[in-house]
Amino acid sequence: MLSILIPVYNYNVFTLVETLYKQCLKSNITFEIICLDDASGNFLPENQKINEFKNSKYSILEKNIGRSAIRNLLAQKATYENLLFLDADTIPVTDNFISNYISQINQDSKIVYGGILYESSKPSKEKLLRWIYGQKRESLNVSDRNKNPYLSFLTLNFLIKKSLFSKVNFNENIPNLRHEDTLFSFELMQNKIEIIHIENPVYHLGIENSDVFLRKSEESVVALKNLVDSKLISSEYVKLPHYFEIIKKYHFQAIIAFGFRILKPLFLRRLLGKKPSLFIFDLYRLGYYCTLDEFFKIDSNRFFH
Repeated sequence: MLSILIPVYNYNVFTLVETLYKQCLKSNITFEIICLDDASGNFLPENQKINEFKNSKYSILEKNIGRSAIRNLLAQKATYENLLFLDADTIPVTDNFISNYISQINQDSKIVYGGILYESSKPSKEKLLRWIYGQKRESLNVSDRNKNPYLSFLTLNFLIKKSLFSKVNFNENIPNLRHEDTLFSFELMQNKIEIIHIENPVYHLGIENSDVFLRKSEESVVALKNLVDSKLISSEYVKLPHYFEIIKKYHFQAIIAFGFRILKPLFLRRLLGKKPSLFIFDLYRLGYYCTLDEFFKIDSNRFFH
């Protein structure tokens, strides 16, 4: 018995649900598919057609509650013990996606993560940065993921028992930015809950333009610093705050923050161009992180709404 849970926000999720529905029927299992729209306004007629499928439901929340809260709400609404979380902008890579997860449902006290892939064809220049980042940093095989099983875990494609999720769920008290998956994986590690990595990937379809990805990356840096400053995660857990702590120890943050402000136009030209560099991207995020320190604060309150 399987509950497939999909948070939706401004995305046409019909094709994903149709694919999952057909695979569930083929697998001859008891299942349900629940899609919760976080008060978005797009693709409503297309997504409403999901309700025509048996054991499938698409509903719209009256107000936006954020990425963490909507996943917790989906779990509460689930009927069955086995919860499969998928992001709306994904699609299974193989026809055996559901059956591969069914073979893993005996992992009572563990989480199963199937992985993520990006289409091999290079996108337009406007989307290159996000595609390269996904290919190099997220699209990892099982062997590479097992080198760092918690940080390589992403919440867009995983199986978990409902009883286990009730013990370690998504923190709804953090700002609705990014890194809710980082905090979730950190708490899994703290609670010694094992993550099983398997080859059962989905394609990530929602590749943003590079300028949008950079803006979201800045929000992500603000969110990460908030998690560290709030002592919700250790600065040793993620490379960016770990490097920042070293910089701060030797009082270099003022120099790096100043250099970032001077070099930012050059960074942007490279990152938004035809040959974006992940090394430059890492320098950009580290420099931006340094500007968030007490001596070089920006108005981060604009993110916390």
